[in-house]
Amino acid sequence: MPYIILLIVLLVLLAVVALTCMRIVPQPQAYIIERLGSYHATWRTGFHMMAPFIDRVANKVSLKEIVLDFDPQPVITKDNVTMQIDTVVYCQITDPKLYTYGIENPLSALENLTATTLRNIIGDLELDETLTSRDTVNTQMRSIVDEATDPWGIKVNRVELKNIMPPRDIQESMEKQMRAERDRRETILQAEGEKKAAILRAEGEKEAVILRSNAKKEAMIAEAEGQARAMERVYEAQAYGIRAINEAGPDKAYLTMEGYKALGQLADGKATKLIVPSNIQDIAGTLASLGEVLGKEPEKKE
Repeated sequence: MPYIILLIVLLVLLAVVALTCMRIVPQPQAYIIERLGSYHATWRTGFHMMAPFIDRVANKVSLKEIVLDFDPQPVITKDNVTMQIDTVVYCQITDPKLYTYGIENPLSALENLTATTLRNIIGDLELDETLTSRDTVNTQMRSIVDEATDPWGIKVNRVELKNIMPPRDIQESMEKQMRAERDRRETILQAEGEKKAAILRAEGEKEAVILRSNAKKEAMIAEAEGQARAMERVYEAQAYGIRAINEAGPDKAYLTMEGYKALGQLADGKATKLIVPSNIQDIAGTLASLGEVLGKEPEKKE
């Protein structure tokens, strides 16, 4: 019976030891295995067994991309302006062994490296260049930091300047400059708008004058054409009347009557001169004859 109990205890111990030696590495991680205190292997995703009592998991490394948001760092520009700049680094562990044994506290070392690199780059730039050259600074920092972190098993994918905070007096000066620039642009835009409006008004007045002149010209032409047609109709009527009289063969009495009508129109008091024809006696005789004829006709009717 004691032997059976001892056997059961041994089996339980072996089971516990076997269970403790089993390892399942998840997908985004890698395990660093040490044997008797020295590096033995790097376990990737899957099931693994390690030797009991001599192997141990020295480090569990995440292979995901890491986002490191560092605190603002004081930097001095080329023109001696001190400002605060905070950076964001996107990196990924590509070699778990180098990450484990390459340097002590790799992320802290990466933060210090980023700060010193940022100071070196900004020290060669003036304030205006710093504010307008973010892409250039980001590219230079990524290249320098990535090359320096290769021995640590870290791949730097991106480095971004998150905030650039100049001193308060510099900010106020920049705001005044921006307001002055906006005012200048507003004045220019207003002047250009007034200029275009004046040009449009002048063009509109010019077109209006041209249209009025054309309308007046067309009206005068139409009026002249109307008068010409009216005169033409009058002359045509007069010519028709003359032709009709000629075709009718008017006698001397009719012509004498027409002459009296003309004299009556001349003697209506409006003319300042009166011209008496030389054959006035003939006209008088004709009138007497007409009177006799007119006087005899009623007697015949009685």
